[in-house]
Amino acid sequence: MRIAMAQLNVHIGDFEGNKAKIIDACHKAISLKADLVCFSELVTCGYPPQDFLEFADFVQMSETVVDSLLELSHEIAIVVGSPIVNPKAEGKDLLNCVIFLEGGKRKYTQAKTLLPTYDIFDEYRYFEPATEWNVVDFKGKKIALTVCEDIWNVGNENPLYPICPMDEMMDQKPDLMLNISASPFHYTHAQERIDVLKSNVERYKVPIFYCNEVGAQTEIIFDGGSIVMSPNGQVYEEMPYFEECIRVYDLQEVIEGKMERVQVKNKIALIHDAIVLGIKDYFAKLGLKKAILGLSGGIDSALTAVLAVRALGSENVRVLLMPSQYSSGHSVDDAKALAESLGIRYDIVPIRPIFDMYEKTLGPLFDDLPPNVTEENIQARIRGMLLMAVSNKHGNILLNTTNKSELAC
Repeated sequence: MRIAMAQLNVHIGDFEGNKAKIIDACHKAISLKADLVCFSELVTCGYPPQDFLEFADFVQMSETVVDSLLELSHEIAIVVGSPIVNPKAEGKDLLNCVIFLEGGKRKYTQAKTLLPTYDIFDEYRYFEPATEWNVVDFKGKKIALTVCEDIWNVGNENPLYPICPMDEMMDQKPDLMLNISASPFHYTHAQERIDVLKSNVERYKVPIFYCNEVGAQTEIIFDGGSIVMSPNGQVYEEMPYFEECIRVYDLQEVIEGKMERVQVKNKIALIHDAIVLGIKDYFAKLGLKKAILGLSGGIDSALTAVLAVRALGSENVRVLLMPSQYSSGHSVDDAKALAESLGIRYDIVPIRPIFDMYEKTLGPLFDDLPPNVTEENIQARIRGMLLMAVSNKHGNILLNTTNKSELAC
């Protein structure tokens, strides 16, 4: 059996766009002679859909995407994540499902069991957990289907949950597990996923194909890094981070575990790539193109400018240099040098005249008190006003150069 893993960058609510990506990935998998192609959690609608799930049309359009894949399932089996209406009157209205399509039919549907309600997750708000677990037969193999969190309670060791889905299926003797996930980025999380998969392999002695989402959904970033793990606990392959990818694996070769290909996990590189993807997808998925920011010559604005150029391209980034009486000569020179090195448009807008007008207007209200941080804060607010004015006039999106300490204050 040849299994294709398709980690895609889908867009919440863009059903036509998501469908086109899924169908294109199916055709690529067919061209690579795969027997089965696996996609990520809720790939039809995008993750996390949150309160969009309250709208019946949203769920119905997700179902329409699944239906559009039925014809293709005559050529290749398709494992896809999608919300469906709970057929039982009791409980929540929806199920978070992995659906197995084959021969033009929905051969099997398995609901997610473990519904996280921590960090960014609030799944129990919308979904009813599974109460039945069965393997699906395909090409002489028994496949256990799980969804994301379902593999994070190995042997009921996680105190958040009272049940372990794989334990419930082991008496059916599965030959392999497919896990569809939407696991968000954290610079330690990639290694944690590998450790969790190894715990599963040690307990169940079957190969695992773990397909994760990639892409940014506003403030949440998914890093991909889908994993194929052999029964001996060796990572057969870890797919790339922060990019779409489709690869095909021979099940027998995975079982034999003769290859090991793991991605490098450098903390700073991972954070850099996550931020670049976050900026890029925020602009692309909202139909935005150009950015503007204030470039001061300091490290915070310099870093923001470089990240913006790497995400959007130099032609789409503009900066304002706004020196005041508090600016040193070398800070302006440094900002100019960086802008020229990056090949971005820059405009120098001295703010001393504007500051003098503020000072004259506020003078009677300051009661002859000596200058302090107040005056420095005025210059920051002047700069913010100028940046927002250019942003509003030209449609550039303003990127904040505030560091985390300033943001906390």
